[in-house]
Amino acid sequence: MKRVLAMILSTLMLLALCACGGTTTTDDGAATGGDAASGTDAAKSYSVAICQLMVHDALDAATKGFTDALSEAVKAAGATVEFDTQVAGEANLCTTVVGAQLAKKPDLVMANATPALLAAANGTTDIPVLGTSVTDYADTFAGSIPANVSGTSDAVPFDEQAQMMIDTLGLVAGDVVGVLYCTNESNSLIQYEAVKALFEAQGIVVEAYTFSETTELQAVTTSMAANCKAVYVPSDNTVASNDAIVGTICTEQNVPVYTSYGGTICYASLAIDYYELGVKTGEMAAQILLEGKAPADIEVATLTPTVSYNAELCTQLGIEVPAN
Repeated sequence: MKRVLAMILSTLMLLALCACGGTTTTDDGAATGGDAASGTDAAKSYSVAICQLMVHDALDAATKGFTDALSEAVKAAGATVEFDTQVAGEANLCTTVVGAQLAKKPDLVMANATPALLAAANGTTDIPVLGTSVTDYADTFAGSIPANVSGTSDAVPFDEQAQMMIDTLGLVAGDVVGVLYCTNESNSLIQYEAVKALFEAQGIVVEAYTFSETTELQAVTTSMAANCKAVYVPSDNTVASNDAIVGTICTEQNVPVYTSYGGTICYASLAIDYYELGVKTGEMAAQILLEGKAPADIEVATLTPTVSYNAELCTQLGIEVPAN
């Protein structure tokens, strides 16, 4: 009977060891758990939520740059990452989109554009949040950026933009420049006030043409084109996503459009590359996920803008492109 019991106990112990998956041994001889077949731990997997305000070339490029850069970094570290990418469509829907994403407890949230960033920052104080395509973080958060928030800014030197318009269009005191933006985007107001001060310092008149609903854009643009010598469009996501309307109306009236984000409707721009902006944001995410850095220890980053001219539009509008 004792021999039978001993055999049963031995069998049970052997089965228990098999169920545990066995052990592997490190270089220092210590035993570690692992997979019985491979002897290695499972790869680390990360989940990242992305909330993008709307579909637009610049925002799309930033999201693509982010996922490309982070995917590459995670793969190089022997890990994997899954992205939950959602496009809100409108600013007031960002909170709903982000709320659903946060319920899944992602390891990090990337918020593309100011309304998405505000929704994410208001939704969590624990999960790291990185913004992109955001102009001014300090103003967005009334001077106090949350500890779990950092990211990249699409801000460009407003004084250089204003001077570029003055030089290329030959603007003089008394000329009127219209600034077109959506009142639902706080960062656009910041940009309007900045360029207004710079133009008015040289005697150039600045008039704001604003709208809150896209259905108003055509009428507002038509009025602006009839009364202004040139048009300045800040990094306004709502205008950018509907800028074909602006370009068509202004070109028909022979009014040059200058945008701070680039695009096809502007005769010239001093703007950043949004794909590279996303890449920089992805590199920040890698620092947080792979290196354990806190968002508070990562400064908000900007990129150096580049000058570009639309040769076809310049010819059509009679604008001379500088030789350099």
